[in-house]
Amino acid sequence: METWDAERVLALASDPASAKAGQGLARGAKWSGTGSSERAVWGLCQGSGKQPYQTAVDLSGPAYKCSCPSRKFPCKHAIGLLLLWAGGEIQPADEPEWVDAWVGQRATRAERPERKPGEVSDPLAAQERASRRADRVSAGMAELSSWLEDQVRQGLGGFDQRAYTELSRLAARMVDAQAPGVAGAVRRAAAVVGRGHGWPGELLEELSLIHLVVAAHARLADLPPALADTVQSRIGWTVETARVLAEGEKVEDDWLVLGRIIEPDDHLTVRRVWLRGATTGRLGLILNFAAGGRQLDPLPARPGEYVPGVLSFYPGALPMRALLTQSAPRLPAPRPSGSTAHQALASYVESVAADPWNERWPLVLQDVRPARYGEGWALVDAVGDALELLPGVDPWKLLAVSAGAPITVAGEWNRAGFRPMTCWHEDRPVIL
Repeated sequence: METWDAERVLALASDPASAKAGQGLARGAKWSGTGSSERAVWGLCQGSGKQPYQTAVDLSGPAYKCSCPSRKFPCKHAIGLLLLWAGGEIQPADEPEWVDAWVGQRATRAERPERKPGEVSDPLAAQERASRRADRVSAGMAELSSWLEDQVRQGLGGFDQRAYTELSRLAARMVDAQAPGVAGAVRRAAAVVGRGHGWPGELLEELSLIHLVVAAHARLADLPPALADTVQSRIGWTVETARVLAEGEKVEDDWLVLGRIIEPDDHLTVRRVWLRGATTGRLGLILNFAAGGRQLDPLPARPGEYVPGVLSFYPGALPMRALLTQSAPRLPAPRPSGSTAHQALASYVESVAADPWNERWPLVLQDVRPARYGEGWALVDAVGDALELLPGVDPWKLLAVSAGAPITVAGEWNRAGFRPMTCWHEDRPVIL
């Protein structure tokens, strides 16, 4: 098994705090019983308790096992262990019983035949369930429409006094109506109330988008098929994997991994991987989910590399989300071409014209410099136009790579600002 470098290990961390904590544990004095094989790396790390933590990494995944209580995958112990291995401080050895058993169980599960994606045992029962759900969704949309009309008649003055109770009730009602997408939109509206001086305008914007979904649902049969699919998706209807693979638009290319964003919490970890075709220029989004305590699927390639393959796109007016069928190993890629701040925002405007509910859009900015912008930071291009970074984004890694010179930066844009994912020092990608 090829030994990894430290950069590859740190790219696995779910957040900068985990990476920093892992680096603190990458010292041989903290470990005992370490070893490596063709399949795995393992060791015992002494924590605050009497018994050391058993830590192992299945290199084929990678997958992680640790007896510590952390809910992050990988935890700081796994990162520290891999950094120690990457530094050549762990020697080959025979796998202990606990490592051999764990890796063997994973291999057995991988070989087990599974039901095909989207396959159902009783199609008639599935159709009846879908029909019942459609009725619940329609009833929920009717209730939400009536509530929105009441707000317009009454006005939003003093709404902050009753906002949390009303919007929480509405979100729960949308969950009962089996419209989780709309429930999430209502919760986002609730989070806006009272947040800063401009919250009434932000609230009106959120409620307007909710009203647009409700109005579109009422005219679903009259909408173009692609737009109807988008509305269904925003409401919360899912599309079976089997349908996407069988019927989705297929585009073959060498896909540049622009970057990845991981959003963990106690219940669900979400990872967004943004891709751009080297030949087609087509954009794609790979979404991965993992329930609390479970690991995400491995990345098809590191940010800044090509992954040859075919993307099967989900239906919609702005097809972005896709399933990747990888056709060859990852490849090195040069620094990508990018756009000015003005061109980048124009592409976002076009995306919103196609899908008014579009929340995120990948951008590649060329020849930009990080600079102070009011209380925060922005990326400024050669003509002085700028895109503001999201509040809370740490700019120091960007500043270190730039050192005052223009750089290329790939990131994710939303209405609140720009979130950098990857930048390039000459042709070398740096994961942010």
